[in-house]
Order: sequence, then structure tokens, then C-alpha cells
Amino acid sequence: MTMKARERVPATYEDLLQVPDHMIAEILDGDLEVSPRPAMRHAWNATTMTADLFSRFGGPPDGPGAPGGWWIVFEPELHLGVDVVVPDLAAWRRARLPELPDVAFVTLAPDWVCEVLSRGKERAVRVKKMPIYAREGVANAWLADPIEKLLEVMRLEAGRWVLVGAHAGDERVRAEPFDAVELDIGRWWMP
Repeated sequence: MTMKARERVPATYEDLLQVPDHMIAEILDGDLEVSPRPAMRHAWNATTMTADLFSRFGGPPDGPGAPGGWWIVFEPELHLGVDVVVPDLAAWRRARLPELPDVAFVTLAPDWVCEVLSRGKERAVRVKKMPIYAREGVANAWLADPIEKLLEVMRLEAGRWVLVGAHAGDERVRAEPFDAVELDIGRWWMP
């Protein structure tokens, strides 16, 4: 007797909608990935990064005292092909997305994403999400590790991620695509 291999059934958006609200649900490479809300260290890192970047880049281009020119969004739901991803932060250049749509999810790939790494999430980010971002042409990505107090800055070149820089602790950096302003990354890490 031969056994047929069980055919893998890709997760659907209906599957995602069944996940309780206190969890984060994504569809990565056909698999439903569910994770708990982030711990406080993770949340602190994402919140302080958002505030810092938004205050300088979140306004219209060439605003007073800040370069502006970006839409910076905390935990947006992105529908990229068959995948549904929720990066910790994402940003679109206003030149590419003149108005931020008032919708539940966005189908236009962002120009930049940031994933804050936490225990149990790093593998999914590096193995599943980063290839999705590359496939969709996201130009820049940051990986922030709040435990190691480490920021990895990456650029997409010929469909592959290239590490542009790794910064740790309380360094002051110019990290693309936000390199018009020096950033004090030490403010992002929970004391």
C-alpha cells in the first residue's frame, strides 16, 4: 500500500482573521505564523525608533528643521503577493505614495522596513520575511536587536540584501535611507 503525500494547503486570509486580537498573525510563504504581542523591551525599541524617525522624517519634504518626505507607520499590515506581513515599522517615500490611504492594509511595498528582533521571531524574520521584502523590491531594511543593542542596516542590491553597516550601543549613526540626519541609537534601547 502506498501512501500519498499530504498536499500542503496554504493559509488564507480567513485563517488569519480567526487569530485572537491579542496575537500578531502573518501569512509567510503560505504558512500562518502567529506570535504573541512583543515584550516591553521590543515595544520600547519600536516606539522610540518610531518617535525619533517620525520627528525628523514624518513630515512633508523639506519641512522646518527636518528633511521629512516619508510616511512612517507602526505595525502596518502589508499584503505583498500571497503573503501578509506585519513589520514593526515601515515607511514609504511621499514622492512614491503621495497620500497615505485610509485602509486596513496596504498592497504597495514600502521603501523601508524595520524588524525588531525578539526571541523566537528572528528565524521567521531572516528566513521568511526578508526574502519577501527582497522579492517585492523594498529598498532598505533594518534589523534591530534590543537585547544586544544592535542595529543592522541593509540595502537591496540585485535582489539580495547587502549589509551596509552594523551599529551597537550608543553610537551616533547616519543609517540609510535616513542618513540625512545623525541618529543617536543609544536612545532606542531600554535602559
